[in-house]
Amino acid sequence: MSLSEEQNVSTVRRPHIEPGRLFIDGEWREADAKGRRDVIDPSTGKVLTTVAEADDSDLDAAVAAARKAFDESGWAQLPGRERARILNRAGDIIRRRADELVATESANVGKPVSLCRAVDVATAAEEYEYCAALAQTVEGSTRQIPIPSHAYTRREPLGVVGAITPFNFPLILSSSKIAPALAAGNTVVHKPAEETPLSALLMAEILTEAGVPNGVLNVVTGSGSVVGEALLRHPGIDKVAFTGSTKIGRHAAAIAGEALKPVTMELGGNAAHIVFEDADLEKAIGAAIKGFVFNTGQFCMGGPRLLVHSSLYDAVVGALSGAVPGVPVGDPFDPATVVGPMAGERHLAKVEEYVRIAKEDGGRIVAGGERLDLGGGYYFQPTVIADLGNDSRAVQEEIFGPVLTVQSFDTEDEAVAMANSTPYGLASGLQTKDVARAHRVAARLQAGIVWVNDWAMLDPAIPFGGVKQSGFGREYGPEALEAYTKVKSVVISLA
Repeated sequence: MSLSEEQNVSTVRRPHIEPGRLFIDGEWREADAKGRRDVIDPSTGKVLTTVAEADDSDLDAAVAAARKAFDESGWAQLPGRERARILNRAGDIIRRRADELVATESANVGKPVSLCRAVDVATAAEEYEYCAALAQTVEGSTRQIPIPSHAYTRREPLGVVGAITPFNFPLILSSSKIAPALAAGNTVVHKPAEETPLSALLMAEILTEAGVPNGVLNVVTGSGSVVGEALLRHPGIDKVAFTGSTKIGRHAAAIAGEALKPVTMELGGNAAHIVFEDADLEKAIGAAIKGFVFNTGQFCMGGPRLLVHSSLYDAVVGALSGAVPGVPVGDPFDPATVVGPMAGERHLAKVEEYVRIAKEDGGRIVAGGERLDLGGGYYFQPTVIADLGNDSRAVQEEIFGPVLTVQSFDTEDEAVAMANSTPYGLASGLQTKDVARAHRVAARLQAGIVWVNDWAMLDPAIPFGGVKQSGFGREYGPEALEAYTKVKSVVISLA
């Protein structure tokens, strides 16, 4: 980070956020039942603001607005380069209003402002800009066939997309759905996570400023059990784009399957990070720490399982025990903070429970392991647990917090088997100087993305998504556009 970026971060202050309303058909409105939901600041445990608590009737209104916009606004028929201009303007406005987005996302999620500016806000801008380029590539092709005819294919938008996004990366994971959906000519009903809805409302304002027509984007805040369920079951939704837990993903996919409705599912993860005997140890330790403390461990593509060659095991555990306690934990609005609070009390309690399980299974706590009492917020120490067996629940299940388990292996085959032993397959990684090994092991790892000699290297041009119980479909890259279009064939007789 440059000095100028540090200065920008230091100017971001905890914001005063006005109560949020629903955004439907280009208008801000209260929920029909006038309900409100508290939004908590995870760094203090206090109410930050409130948002409208929608119900089925509000969701009906949002879907109707999106359907009307798809059928009548001309958005779907707009030339790709015209949609591209609007998406590029959105990227420009995100950059211009970065301080607002940083302050809002940091206060709502507990993200350190330095992380939020460099990762969340920058990535959102880049995603809209990348999808602006993709909007100009939505095209079919001619096909040569033996009968006397002219045959060609068309790529067309699907219709109304229902986007359901999680609490941990609200800005990035909404952009990864809304931007390609709009680029392809769809309209969107967005249901953000009930804990972290604030940047979704701000993005509705930004996209309207960029020129997105009324009804093309609608944002409905409320509970997953009411609004999320209504969205999944609504007959007016043509496609569901979901990011969340594997448990809820199964439920969502089952509902969509009943209606034969296309879905993309980016679900849970429990990635293994393998350190081979020839790794650059200093770089490997740095990447391992980044892999499990990034976003306070609330990262489905984080690296919570560190597999270390037995010849390096004691050295790596010792290095982690010395380095991890020095990682700065605290107020997300302090520019020096690296690890902020968990997003909520239930998430904090889940991490505590898994640490307890690890201890019962014989795990050795070599760093952290406890809550932190910091201003009433939901803080947990970055924690390293050594010596667990591979069958421990703390190894096999997704903890989703700042906890790293460290295990040893002796052979490449053993490392690959351990890495692939969980039900998940979202991300994986390895540390080695051997290029042949890097290619060989990457090919064997059951994951949607594999990182070599670093962690969390992401860009809107690189697709990501899961295998096994981590879901299906891809976000980012040109592959994302495929999930928001359908192919139509046209054959014209020349006889």
